[in-house]
Amino acid sequence: MDAYHRSTGRTLGIITLVVSAVLGATFLIGRSLVPDPPRHSTATATGADHTEFADQSAPSSTEPGPGSSRTPASAEPTPSNGQPGHDPDIGPMGTRVTTGGNEVALTFDDGPNPDYTPQVLAILREYHVTATFCVVGQNAEAYPWLIQQIVAEGHTLCNHSWDHDVALGSRSPERIQSDLLRTSAAIRAAVPDAPIAWYRQPGGAWTYSVVTVARELGMTPLHWTLDTSDWQMPGATKIAKSVLTGVQPGSIVLLHDAGGNRQGTVNAVYRALPELTDRFDVRALPKRGM
Repeated sequence: MDAYHRSTGRTLGIITLVVSAVLGATFLIGRSLVPDPPRHSTATATGADHTEFADQSAPSSTEPGPGSSRTPASAEPTPSNGQPGHDPDIGPMGTRVTTGGNEVALTFDDGPNPDYTPQVLAILREYHVTATFCVVGQNAEAYPWLIQQIVAEGHTLCNHSWDHDVALGSRSPERIQSDLLRTSAAIRAAVPDAPIAWYRQPGGAWTYSVVTVARELGMTPLHWTLDTSDWQMPGATKIAKSVLTGVQPGSIVLLHDAGGNRQGTVNAVYRALPELTDRFDVRALPKRGM
């Protein structure tokens, strides 16, 4: 091979190596910019200890302390700002955020759970208080006797999706409808005639699609006024203080009886109810919605 061809071959080889290196580097840089796929948690019948399973509001750049009301970043907020024409009972995406009167409503999410729901029911019974239970379909199917006890003791039921899918609102309307219908069917398998007039979206991650489907199925979308942050498991003292200092006439209070270790919530309810019932009329939301 003459010198010209040898030189040409070396040049082509060098060009090939440079191009390969550039392409490889480009691939690695591009790959680093692609986020890992999301990890979807699912509700379990045992109420496994998942903090992401709780209905915390989406975090904001300025985190309020316990006892404050927070609006999910995924929803367009409709704050109760006192402006003329604004309905203070209506929150994100047209959801319900107050009782509409002076009474206070305690709501318990993510159950039922055989460890904590019976304790909550016993405390409510002792203080002659009714509450609203936002139940997950999987748990309703696993513990039908707890659904029966909730209804038998005069409490209100709320549909809380089948497996606590926080992203449910981003699914297709058909998928959302199937999820909500499946959950209601599991509840009615335990209590055939019980009304299910409320729907609460996991995580408060409301979208127009999930609100629309819930209303089409005859359920009022239910948000909250007061997030006690009990899903962070700060202990009974802080949870009770959050309730007693943050509650106002008309408050809908967010609590949990499943989705993790909820003994702190149970103990907090027991500590808070004597003062709470002295100050307010504490009762379940209406069984027929609003």
